[in-house]
Amino acid sequence: MSKKIFSGVQPTGNLHLGNYLGAIKNFVELNNQIDNECIFCVVDLHAITVKQDPKELKKNIRETAATFLASGIDPNNSIIFNQSNVSAHAETAWILSCVSRIGWLNRMTQFKEKAGKDKEKASIGLYSYPVLMAADILLYDATHVPVGDDQKQHLELCRDIAQKFNNDFNSPDFLKVPEPLIQKEFSRIMSLKDGTKKMSKSDASDLSRINLTDENDEILNKIKKAKTDPLPMPEEIKDLDKRPEAENLLGIYSSLKNQSLENSVKEFGGKQFSEFKEKLSESLIETIQPISREIKKLINDEKYLDEILLKGSEKADKIASKKIKDIKELVGF
Repeated sequence: MSKKIFSGVQPTGNLHLGNYLGAIKNFVELNNQIDNECIFCVVDLHAITVKQDPKELKKNIRETAATFLASGIDPNNSIIFNQSNVSAHAETAWILSCVSRIGWLNRMTQFKEKAGKDKEKASIGLYSYPVLMAADILLYDATHVPVGDDQKQHLELCRDIAQKFNNDFNSPDFLKVPEPLIQKEFSRIMSLKDGTKKMSKSDASDLSRINLTDENDEILNKIKKAKTDPLPMPEEIKDLDKRPEAENLLGIYSSLKNQSLENSVKEFGGKQFSEFKEKLSESLIETIQPISREIKKLINDEKYLDEILLKGSEKADKIASKKIKDIKELVGF
């Protein structure tokens, strides 16, 4: 059965292995399935929920588009665009925010995590971000949305908003209620320095992550210095329960090799970490090097990237402008 898929990546710059294995690799696989209709968005409106340098943001929007292309997403098969180029996203978000309930948003754990202890100083945008995410998805009648563990709650909210809108305006099935596409394994890649924390560009140590633009020697060095424990490689899956760093590194290897965690544990069970790290580095370089090379090439061709985003935005706008017109009619505008 054909699927209509929507997903997005924030243009925060310095995309890393966690972004690739947790999202973009999956996008490429979805893009390559003939029956799928895929829309991939550079969600720049989401990016400004925290303060951004305007020049850096413009650069990061292009870099994110370059990463999509370098990873293998074909703009002829999928729509690639940036959110701020399609005004229907902001319009729909406002209308849906009048349907959403404060109690629903108060339950969103990601806001609590990102805002920290001083919630009073967080932006309203950071608080209402999940409503904009719902608008992104519902505008395109997406049937499926690839989500990691950290976005499952937001998709549930999107489903609630769609159902409430349809009920409030007596329009059954007008806003399509999307289904999650959840990666069963490896959707959450952890820090190379701490297996209990998510890999993040905001980590002060560059050794905590593999950037998609890293050179081969940087990858080798980071894996060599990646945190492990004094025991040999685990021999059974259950041994990973209290060994987060071993689990993370094996998860990365398994994802790169498209094999199960069980098979990776069998392959390296009882061996020394040094031997495993050598193989992991080889796999990382094999995967990252061509992507890194292509990203660097594309970033130097700003005109080409801007054209891809503009063409994609025109295609997205055709779909979104029709939907927002219908939404406005239902609302009574």
